[in-house]
Amino acid sequence: MINTGDIISYLEMCSEESVNLQKGMNFRIRGKFSVILMNLRPGAPYADKIEENGKVLIYEGHDIPRKEGVHNPKMADQPMTNPRGKLTQNGLFYQAAMKYKLCEGEPEAVKVYEKIRPGIWVYNGLFKLVDAWQEISNARKVFKFRLEMMDEIITDSTVQQNEIDYSHLIPTSVKLEVWKRDEGRCVICGRKDNLHFDHVIPYSKGGSSLVAENIQILCAKHNLAKRDKIE
Repeated sequence: MINTGDIISYLEMCSEESVNLQKGMNFRIRGKFSVILMNLRPGAPYADKIEENGKVLIYEGHDIPRKEGVHNPKMADQPMTNPRGKLTQNGLFYQAAMKYKLCEGEPEAVKVYEKIRPGIWVYNGLFKLVDAWQEISNARKVFKFRLEMMDEIITDSTVQQNEIDYSHLIPTSVKLEVWKRDEGRCVICGRKDNLHFDHVIPYSKGGSSLVAENIQILCAKHNLAKRDKIE
């Protein structure tokens, strides 16, 4: 089981979800939780954003596949349906958001992974899908999805909130700075596996997620030992 803030490889991420994740939007894997893969690094293909100090994600929908005969997907509207009329991943997420807005069901629970380096991912936690819309970007229609951080604990055994430090998201720029500074290893023992982004001063005690000085990399053993103590 992984926790919010855990640093994992692509293979570990696929193992966690029991599926080979080949696309960024994955609606109800195995009929349960949805999964999105986000990328906030410079040059990322989609305009994903973090807002409200990490409590809100604005996730951009995905382009039409090249295999459908489109020369430049960035010039085409992002599709709601495929040529056969079946809902795309954009359409499935959009439909789920609209059902929630119309009070026809609970918000879709979405597990969010963020790419920080080639082959290196961070589990950002569990979010709820609360809104979706289309807007014009570079003369074409794109989908936007609003996801808000979940506060409650999910009791389903397939996914749980981090019981150690489920705080506001650490900005990508801070994650990259900390990864480089700590050389991708635990600052206490030097391990390079089972890593976690840890708040030196916990968010609940006034620590910031916005500065690298308050973030460090710990292995699972030392992260569990520390919990929310101020060292």
